[in-house]
Amino acid sequence: MTNSPEHASLLAISPLDGRYRNKLDDLRPFVSEFGLIRYRVQVEIRWLEALAEAAPIAEVPTLSPSAGSHLEAILSDFSPKDAEAIRGIESRTNHDVKAVEYWIKDKLAAHPDLAGSLEFVHFACTSEDINNLSYALMLKDVRDEVVIPEMNRLIEHLRGLAGATAEQPMLSRTHGQPATPTTLGKEIANVGARLVRQRDAVAAVEILGKANGAVGSYAAHVAAYPEVDWEAHTRAFVESLGLVWNPMTTQIEPHDWIAELFHGLIRWNTVLLDFARDLWSYISIGYFTQRLVEGEVGSSTMPHKVNPIDFENAEGNLGMANAILGHLAEKLPVSRWQRDLSDSTALRNVGLGVGHGVLAIRSARRGLDKLAVAPERIAEDLEDNHAVLAEAVQTVMRRHGIEEPYEKLKALTRGQEINAETLARFVETLELPADARAELMALSPERYIGLASQLAKRFAQG
Repeated sequence: MTNSPEHASLLAISPLDGRYRNKLDDLRPFVSEFGLIRYRVQVEIRWLEALAEAAPIAEVPTLSPSAGSHLEAILSDFSPKDAEAIRGIESRTNHDVKAVEYWIKDKLAAHPDLAGSLEFVHFACTSEDINNLSYALMLKDVRDEVVIPEMNRLIEHLRGLAGATAEQPMLSRTHGQPATPTTLGKEIANVGARLVRQRDAVAAVEILGKANGAVGSYAAHVAAYPEVDWEAHTRAFVESLGLVWNPMTTQIEPHDWIAELFHGLIRWNTVLLDFARDLWSYISIGYFTQRLVEGEVGSSTMPHKVNPIDFENAEGNLGMANAILGHLAEKLPVSRWQRDLSDSTALRNVGLGVGHGVLAIRSARRGLDKLAVAPERIAEDLEDNHAVLAEAVQTVMRRHGIEEPYEKLKALTRGQEINAETLARFVETLELPADARAELMALSPERYIGLASQLAKRFAQG
């Protein structure tokens, strides 16, 4: 069997690397095995550079321009071939982080200004010092460079749609039954405002890191260099990576921030799932039509069908994302005593949780691109449901002191066929001021929308 990219895709166990491979190419540099190894190399080299900047650690001299350039070239030129070489070393060491250390030492040994500092690669570090910072950089980058931009694109799409449909009246449904009219734009804005809040929560999560040794007490650091202020040194190092320093840990950074981040993603995903189901339902009752895609088949046996597959795809992937992210958020902060290794294998699935979520957002956006509003169908529902005006009538009756307005309207409308004429005859019997009666007589379901259009436009304007 040849090892072509297509065969690799067909043989993939995860659909993210198989069926949906081409839809997630931008995630791969961050959350793949290659990405993890690249981040480990980055952390190890930045740690060596930090040691070289510490004056008390004379055994690691200040980096010469040539040495600095050599280290930067290792990072900038890092390729899948380099990651393969590290995996080859791991096949002998049976230890992934130690393999990174040995590979870096091999790269440094040939440089005269760095050869004397080989044993300061991974100095005083436990593997978790490297891993926690690597995953922190991974999730920070994927959040800031892929997830948040994808969220922003969806939100901006919804702002445009809310503005375009701000004045499109629409029958509401509470408990699945006809209810006070709204506008289509207002309902889009409801979801958009929720997504903005959850996006902001995801963006605000502080991403923490630590570099304090085997059980978080700097024991090896102090044994070798008691004169160094190791807390200040490691804080500066962690912050230089763009992370927030966590001063109190065991062997592992406790992953509470990962739980915060993933719970934020779960909330975003839940809002989006709610939206996908609503759009699916609106399509099913004809409020939207879908743009046809040339050559696309809706059913293997029913040629007429145009299925809302993008929203169904989004729903399915959001469920997968939340299942994975939910497990990781609950599992990762729990570790026996100073550490156990159960987090290590679980962490390798962060890309799956994030990937299913990103795929869902892209599916939802693709589905939105296909939608066209069907105003005639929406108008039919409004015209067929004049009973929703009972709320307005009984509320005006309350203002003008008419007794038992709710009960009177309930008797008129509950379970009854109500049309414009029925309501008009009822309003004519009420002891109301002439102007109030005239306003109620002129009211129709499509005009009974309150501030819905203004609210939609406010969201649309950002």
